[in-house]
Amino acid sequence: MKRIFGIVLVLLLAMGSFAFAQQKTLVLYGSAEPRIVEKLAQGFEEATGVKVKWIRMSSGETLARLRAEKENPQADVWWGGTLDPHSIAALEGLTVPYKPKTWDQLDPRFRDPIGGQRVIGVYVGVLGLAVNEGVLKSMGLPIPKGWNDLTNPAYKGLIGMANPNTSGTALTMLATQVFLRGEEGAFEYMKKLHRNIANYTKSGVAPSILAGRGEIAIAVAFLHDVIYEIQEGYPLKAIAPVEGTGYEIGGLNLIKGAPHPELGKKFMDWVTTAKAQESMATVGSYQLPTNKFAKVPSVAIPIDSVKTVNYDFKWVAENGVRLQDRWTREVFTLPR
Repeated sequence: MKRIFGIVLVLLLAMGSFAFAQQKTLVLYGSAEPRIVEKLAQGFEEATGVKVKWIRMSSGETLARLRAEKENPQADVWWGGTLDPHSIAALEGLTVPYKPKTWDQLDPRFRDPIGGQRVIGVYVGVLGLAVNEGVLKSMGLPIPKGWNDLTNPAYKGLIGMANPNTSGTALTMLATQVFLRGEEGAFEYMKKLHRNIANYTKSGVAPSILAGRGEIAIAVAFLHDVIYEIQEGYPLKAIAPVEGTGYEIGGLNLIKGAPHPELGKKFMDWVTTAKAQESMATVGSYQLPTNKFAKVPSVAIPIDSVKTVNYDFKWVAENGVRLQDRWTREVFTLPR
């Protein structure tokens, strides 16, 4: 009898240890570059002892996955990528509000862009152009100064941008044109630009990589990604459009019905600290931190140094899906 009792006790302890191990694993969806998501996952593990399983997807892909997993959520927290898909997820009830413990340390301009702590801002990045001057000079073409220049027929097949349906970068670009020109003017502009697009990529980072390799001459990209490519030795120039440009706020959400919500909250508390945000620069992530006490990377482009549009994040959250659908119908289907 004692032996049987001992075996049962061992089994119960083993089951308890297994359950504890499962509880101690955070599942993270990350929408920045893999090296950045990995860095934060490792940093969180070192700081807390909590194991992290992370999956990297573009922000558009992550939004689609959250929709597909709505009835059976598989992840705890979503970090990174442009705010707009995060905000759409919040409005669709795929995520829940959470106010991190670092709230008072976060810049009030960026910490709560749509209100109600439904999405927390973790970094800021300016939208612009990555230009391979060598390619353009070899073809005798001018260096573009802004958005309007991109419709020049001489650039046909030389411009790259991502697809707004899969990329938060591209949705930011589309919304930027709306805030510059009004919606009808924006779609007329996108139709003209479409004629010059070499290809639409799935991720927002890919076009600047293609421009760095000389496969295209101009890319629509966030300037911190362009700076990274420059630091890696690629012959690019980062240009902030003269007409004014949009910007991203990197998003952070607690997923509704998360398997381990307390771990998700713990990650949100940690990833918004100055130390966590500063660590991103060590792997070439040059966004502007939202924690007021975090050091700004020396090569970063301050948002106050460029002309920006009045970017209404709440409006994009409410209208982003409609803009994506309209772009697909009216722009993407056109011949090039």
